[in-house]
Amino acid sequence: MTDSPRSMRKTALALLLAATLLPACSPDQGGGSPSGEPSATPTASATASDSPSASPSADTETSVPAPAPEPSAAPSGPGQGNAELSIIVTTAEGEPETSYTLVCTDGVPAAESVHPAADAACSALKENAGLLSPSIPGTAQACTQQWGGPQEATVTGVVDGVPVDAAFSRTNGCEIGSWDAARDVLGVAGGA
Repeated sequence: MTDSPRSMRKTALALLLAATLLPACSPDQGGGSPSGEPSATPTASATASDSPSASPSADTETSVPAPAPEPSAAPSGPGQGNAELSIIVTTAEGEPETSYTLVCTDGVPAAESVHPAADAACSALKENAGLLSPSIPGTAQACTQQWGGPQEATVTGVVDGVPVDAAFSRTNGCEIGSWDAARDVLGVAGGA
């Protein structure tokens, strides 16, 4: 039993019509919502904006998250030389930590500073206000995998009005470089 060409055309037209209308009836495919309200999403018969080369309109949601803002760091270069810092240095695991207080005004240590090299530390901070802002781990910076020792230090406070919360160690080449750059601020026990 064979169908006539006319019957086949009617069947094909009915299938095409059903395929075109079915997505318009489905809430998941951009059709009407279950409550009967029209949907704002385009249907299968939408315009050329559905092509892969077209960019989404301004009000289209995307699944790509916005990039995280860059953390603000103290500027490098000369600063005002004003600082109020708490410095804690541990020379080895299990060893007692050494604490220093560094207060600088215009690059000169204040009387309340309790630091073994306060003059050098205040001078270093005045020469480079970003000294206590080491590079952020996980950036594209390549670091040599070398061990510089078990020393660790934390520095908290304010330098030229910018909050500081920095951690230093000697676990790889990058961190050794940051430690060495901040050696004067970390104090005599901070040197390796």
